[in-house]
This record gives sequence, structure tokens and C-alpha cells, in this order.
Amino acid sequence: MVNMAEIKQQLITLLLGKVTQELAGEVFNPTIIKSSPVYYKTAVPRQVIVGQQNFTIGGQNVTFHLRGYQPDVLLIQTTIDVESIFNKEGVFALEKQSYEHSHRILKEYGGDSLFSEEYSVFVVTNYQGDPDQFLKHRDVIVSLLKSEILDLDPQEVQYTLGSRIKYGNNDLSIIDWDGAFLFDPSGDIGEDLELLTLANLQLLRHRILDHQLDGRLSRMAELVHNIPAGGMRLRGKDLAQKMKETMEIRMVSISELQRLERDIKLIGDWYSARFYELAATKFKIDEWRKTIRSKLESVEDTYSLVVENFTVSTKHRAEWVQIILFFILQLGWLFMLVIEILRFLRKS
Repeated sequence: MVNMAEIKQQLITLLLGKVTQELAGEVFNPTIIKSSPVYYKTAVPRQVIVGQQNFTIGGQNVTFHLRGYQPDVLLIQTTIDVESIFNKEGVFALEKQSYEHSHRILKEYGGDSLFSEEYSVFVVTNYQGDPDQFLKHRDVIVSLLKSEILDLDPQEVQYTLGSRIKYGNNDLSIIDWDGAFLFDPSGDIGEDLELLTLANLQLLRHRILDHQLDGRLSRMAELVHNIPAGGMRLRGKDLAQKMKETMEIRMVSISELQRLERDIKLIGDWYSARFYELAATKFKIDEWRKTIRSKLESVEDTYSLVVENFTVSTKHRAEWVQIILFFILQLGWLFMLVIEILRFLRKS
């Protein structure tokens, strides 16, 4: 029989958002207990400590820790002790208040909720035995993971519970799109929490870049549409500058987006790599990456086409200039020939 009074239960809320302020501060070093390579801490993006704020939620003082991924992604993290993590109405109420405060803080730093990611982590620790003992609350667990107050279909419940990973005999992590359940008798959740945060960070960066590329494609379409016939020469410098800018954006973007995958892959078959892969699959990171690469190629193709047309137009103008100069030269020779004939006739 499980004694729920002895079990520690917590709600952790994560909000990541793009801000207008450049974030700076002391480097934050999370506690990593699970076995991982010595280079793990240097293989993932570092956080800097930005500050903290305190608010009262559910009758308790809750600290909102503000950390940043430089230069412009703010992380707002809270940890709230709950009496019963399986009381979904009560947990949803705490979750709502936490995110309301978090979004208010994000706005203070110039953030836009449109470019933010919410993620809730439900933690159960200090228990004995197999974590499957808590699956009697499977319906509540899945409702919390999906932020859904309604009762879900049994097949959906079973499907969601299939996204799980274990490290030790008595721990369990269940990961979904909106949240994750972490069961660990010793409370060793630091690495799991950081990897979930990194997966959300990457999802946010993909969304931001996707939006930027939409704007750039629209701008390019407008540029091409507004080019008048024979007016390419007036925009040659502008086109060259934009082509250079696009190439730089592509190189920087791909470098940044692939860095996390490249570094995570260095970890090999360690627990952290498998955990991150499960989260990235749930977040459909590969689909986002394919979409972005397709848009990057479209931008380059469009710019290349415009520059090619500009080059062809310049070549055509040069050819016409040569033709005109040739005819002028021929007219000059004809004029001189007529003068010579007239001189000859006068002498005769």
C-alpha cells in the first residue's frame, strides 16, 4: 500500500520565450547525477542566471527562477509542492496561475507569447517500489500530460503511456507534447529536466526561424514583383546585398540549429541521448527541420534566379551596346568613303 503522505510530489512549470533584451549573467551549472560522459556539461547550450521573482500560488511562496540561453531566449522555471499530483483539477489551477505570472515576466523582458513554449513536468519522488504502482492513476496522468480536463479514450491513454523510458529499476519517465511525468525514488531528475528544457528550446528556435523565413520569402516575392522591365540595373547593388545576407543567414541558422543535435549525438547511447531523442520525436523536431531546410532552399533558389536574370539582362545590354557601337563605326567608315569619292570626282 502506497503511503502518499510520505511521497514528495511537485509541479514544475517551464516557460521559454524570445525576448528583446540581451540576456547576461553568471553561468548556471545544473546538478547531474545520472551517469553521463565527462564532456556532457560542455556539450549542451549553457544557461545564465538572470534573476528571480516571488509570487504566492496556492497559499505558498513560489520562486520564479529566471535563466537565459544567450543571446535572447528567457527561461522562467518554477517548482510548486502539491499535496496530490493526481488531483488534476487542483494541479490545473496551480499550473494556470504559474503560467499567468510567467507570461507577465516574459512580457517585462520584451517577450511575445506567440514565440514561447510552455511545458509542465509532474514529479513524484521519495517512494518505494516499482513506479508502475502509480499507473492506477493512468487516466489522470495522461490528462495532465495533454493539458486536457476531459476524460480521454482508453486507446489514447495507452498510446500516450507508451512514450516512456527507464534508467534504473524503480524510476520511470513518460514524455508527451505538453508535459512529462518523472518518477524517481531518489529525486534524481536534474538531467531529465534539463533535457526536456533543451528540447523545448530547440522547438522554439525552429518556430522562430520558420517565421523569419516566411517573412523573407514574402519580401523576396514583393521585390521580384516590383522590378520593372529593363529596371534591373537600378537594383543590382540591392540584390547583391540581399543575396549575401541570405547566404549568411542560411549558414548561421543551419550552424545554430544543428549544433544541439551534433553535440547531443556525441553522447552516443547514453541515457541522456535516448531521453532527448524521445522528447525530440514527441516535439516533431525532424519535421520542423525538414520544413525549414525546404524554405531555406526556396529563398536561395529565388535569389539565385533573380541574380541570374540580372546577370543576363546586363549581358544583353552589353551586347546591344556593342551592336550600336559597331553600326556607328560602320557609319563613320561610310561617311569617310563618301568624302573620298567626292574628292576624287572633283579632281576628275
